Amino acid sequence: MAEILIAGLSATGHISPLLAVAGSLVHRGDRVTVLTSPRHKSKVTALGARLYSLPPDADLADGQVDEHPRRADLSGLRKLNFDLTEFFVGPMPRQAAILNELFAQNDFDAVIVDSAFFGILPFLLSPRAHVPPVLAFTPMPLMIASRDTGPAGLGMLPAAGSLGRLRNRSLTKFSHSVLLGPTHRAANRRLDAMNAPRLPVFVLDAGLLADRYIVPTVPAFDYPRSDLPAQVHYVGAVHPLPARSFHLPPWWQELGGGRPVIHVTQGTVDNADLSRLLEPTIEALRGEDVTVVATTGGRAVTDIKMPLPSNTYVSEYIPHDLLLTKVDVMVSNGGYGGVQRALCAGVPLVVAGDTEDKPEVAARVGWSGAGINLRTGTPSSRALRNAITAVLHTPHYRNSARNLQTAFAQRDGVAEIALLLDEVIAERRTRVRL
Repeated sequence: MAEILIAGLSATGHISPLLAVAGSLVHRGDRVTVLTSPRHKSKVTALGARLYSLPPDADLADGQVDEHPRRADLSGLRKLNFDLTEFFVGPMPRQAAILNELFAQNDFDAVIVDSAFFGILPFLLSPRAHVPPVLAFTPMPLMIASRDTGPAGLGMLPAAGSLGRLRNRSLTKFSHSVLLGPTHRAANRRLDAMNAPRLPVFVLDAGLLADRYIVPTVPAFDYPRSDLPAQVHYVGAVHPLPARSFHLPPWWQELGGGRPVIHVTQGTVDNADLSRLLEPTIEALRGEDVTVVATTGGRAVTDIKMPLPSNTYVSEYIPHDLLLTKVDVMVSNGGYGGVQRALCAGVPLVVAGDTEDKPEVAARVGWSGAGINLRTGTPSSRALRNAITAVLHTPHYRNSARNLQTAFAQRDGVAEIALLLDEVIAERRTRVRL
């Protein structure tokens, strides 16, 4: 039996997979403490784990990004730097203080931490003798620098050969120093203020400082890297726990009527303005011989400010493990978890996202052949109709999605994380004996 700490931001895409890991570890007999928002207390205790509350000033919650008043007028790289600095770098000192309390009160055998939980960085940068092994779990695509890929955050496809590597090296250097330099410098200023060492790597590569860097996908849905660090481990998808008490909407039986089902969602982040993707998709398919299922990611259905066509049904939320078995094409703004849920079900995609990590997710969908990347976060209804029609009627997209479905089915992400956990615990015990 091991004593495990799991630390995660409370936004759905960050904490949901970590709760699935927590449940599995409890089931095998480990004692698990989950550091996250108290609003998840019932979920944590239902798993048999212990909650340690993460206060709002150290957290990132659903809706917090969209509702920040200083963010509304930003776009592009300014918005990306603002998001990274405000929501991930900013809470670092408070998170670190809470971790320090936990480490003083408990003798943890290992820590699994959301890679966006930057409060772990001072501990990774300091002498590790009194810090338990750390496994960083990324809720986003792997975005570490590589000679085989372009710089992270821009949604660039990889370029091969000597010229491609020259391009990658030059653009990555420019990105680290200029484009995303403000975020990196902000992280070092925070570390300076905490009397912690500065980052020896770029801030988006900081997960590499952990004993293991867990990537919850399959290599087939990521770019090949000939210089992949040894501590990086692809484990397969890690999904939220299955729905147990969801009440199906009264129109559910309409999804078995023989018409193609198109599901559109803006997820739980970047869904404040449903006119960016939800409404244009509904309009694009008005009068088409399809059934549209739109979910608002928890926002009120009345936030949709347009008349709903007769072929469209709307809900605030429908668990993907129930819905995706009935879906033919999913339209998404590129939330990593939702996209991977679709691919695990063999559902091809149309992706339109330009905030947070969404350009990177969208680029991987297009690169893998499992869908179309519209390369914008505000597509027109015409562009959406054309892309959805292409994905629906071109076998290539469905076949590529099904190939990824097979690749995902061959991995058990939660079980592989447990094995990595056992490895780092055994390594630590061996060092202590020596």
